[in-house]
Amino acid sequence: MLYNDFGDRMNNIEKLQKLIDQSNKIVFFGGAGVSTESGIPDFRSKNGLYQMKYDFPPEEILSHHFFNEKTKEFYQFYQNKMNLLNKEPNICHKYLVKLEQDGKLFSIITQNIDGLHQKAGSKKVLELHGSIYQNHCLNCGKNYSAKKVFTTQGIPKCSCGGIIKPNVVLYEETLDEDTINQAIISLRKADLLIVAGTSLTVYPASSFIHYYSGKELVFINQDGTNYDNMATLVIHDKIGNVFSKLK
Repeated sequence: MLYNDFGDRMNNIEKLQKLIDQSNKIVFFGGAGVSTESGIPDFRSKNGLYQMKYDFPPEEILSHHFFNEKTKEFYQFYQNKMNLLNKEPNICHKYLVKLEQDGKLFSIITQNIDGLHQKAGSKKVLELHGSIYQNHCLNCGKNYSAKKVFTTQGIPKCSCGGIIKPNVVLYEETLDEDTINQAIISLRKADLLIVAGTSLTVYPASSFIHYYSGKELVFINQDGTNYDNMATLVIHDKIGNVFSKLK
């Protein structure tokens, strides 16, 4: 239900608050829209990362074959556009911490790689697409910090000489099986699923919603999705506008 005026907006916020108050195993499934208010561009909107002009399409740069074949060009893009270390959590991240501390949030499933949920203080975070904060040597497996990756000029190298790769899921790569299994378990146990800041167009992440078997389903996104008709409540608005009104 898309609200058209202030009254409808507050009515929907009240409905969301009631759903949250009566639930005890809430799962939050978030996408890029959750982090845009922390100053991180999304991917597919008119001002998103994929609309910017580069020598290669961003979708190709962020692919497995591109990393292997054009590692230098990959890191030129990655170090310039994916350095999110100075970004801070917003009202949504902070509200989810409160829900977890209150014992109401069962888990967060995120498509984002920025680590802002953990930076805010959340503990139960499942990162479907990995994290910029985790990196490893392709040769010996040694782990490295994000600071090492983003402060190195050119291709980051391990002490053994191997190339360091971010633990983010690139195009053509599969999601981590253990993370998938934990996400499915969370969705099956949830009594409220809040899907926010995602158009649900990226597979396989978009398919996860089908594992949810609870009664109440909420969508919060600026634009509509192909799944809106499945929801108990649909709010078309910015994440910050919604979460700043919740208690």
